[in-house]
Amino acid sequence: MKVLYYGGQKSGKSRHAEAKALALTYDKKPYYIATYDSSYSDEEMQARIHAHQAQRQSRFISIEEPFDLPLVVENRGTYLIDCLSMWILNTLDIEIEELYRQLNELAVLDANIIFVLNEVNAGVIPMDSESRKFVDRTGLIGQYVASLCDEVYEVKLGIDQRLK
Repeated sequence: MKVLYYGGQKSGKSRHAEAKALALTYDKKPYYIATYDSSYSDEEMQARIHAHQAQRQSRFISIEEPFDLPLVVENRGTYLIDCLSMWILNTLDIEIEELYRQLNELAVLDANIIFVLNEVNAGVIPMDSESRKFVDRTGLIGQYVASLCDEVYEVKLGIDQRLK
């Protein structure tokens, strides 16, 4: 099963995605794929990461992979990818076709994959080209992932609503 949780920052996406991953897990812990590239050396992001780690406690096996998602996902497992937004940011210099290729590789695996994606394209068009590229890619990748998923949820104010 492939599932997408989509919503704004601090909307509750990760909490819902974690619950879904745990519900879909069979006989072993699910994997939590953290996509943050720690080379950014951002203290505030480190605090966010520690909060996510505390939230999931020891219920997941953590894997850090900021660039090549198929590298760490195999058949017969349950994987939570948190989040696609950071993966998109990390891969802005890569052609978008490569991102589609990676997503297609994940889609055909016999694995439960739960994706988390931030909603960033409901505001004004950013003034700088790099930010516009990120917002545009997030919208395009979001549409693509939603088309590949069996279930899609929008999360607002801690409440998830099934869209697909």
